[in-house]
Amino acid sequence: MSKKNEAEQKAEEEILETAEVQTDPPAEDDPLLAELEALKEELAAKEEKYLRLAAEYDNFRKRTAKEKEAIWSDAKGATVLALLPVYDNLERAVNQACADEAYAKGVEMTMNELRKILEQQGVTEIPALGQPFDPNLHNAVMHVDDDSVGENTIVEVFQAGFQTEEKVLRFSMVKVAN
Repeated sequence: MSKKNEAEQKAEEEILETAEVQTDPPAEDDPLLAELEALKEELAAKEEKYLRLAAEYDNFRKRTAKEKEAIWSDAKGATVLALLPVYDNLERAVNQACADEAYAKGVEMTMNELRKILEQQGVTEIPALGQPFDPNLHNAVMHVDDDSVGENTIVEVFQAGFQTEEKVLRFSMVKVAN
């Protein structure tokens, strides 16, 4: 035999041996396969742990944003409540007759500026006069029988009420007919 034939024959034998090894079913007690399965399980567990942690962080971020918004809303409400006595006094001053025209104009301008600031903060006056009585918005302190207006209609406002989009800051103090 020539060297070429010997080399070819050896190559064929190696190919056959490799093919036999590849076609043999894998041994069940192979430590590499067991290690591979263990690593796959460990990876799946760590991936699940990562996903849970990411979801928990997302929930924390959302909860913190809600808490921050609630704190801001409560602080704004408390500030507005502290300013409402000033509003009431300015409203009384505007409704009083005054001989000094410049003084009356100054009080009116101050009142308009305060209304503008409240509006910018999302605080609105609760409509009351001529409206139907709503216990969620109004506090009835008097009742009067008057056939000229409808039943449960507000005929007089003693103190203006205020609300934000979220809640009532102060109920309107009113007189209700019928």
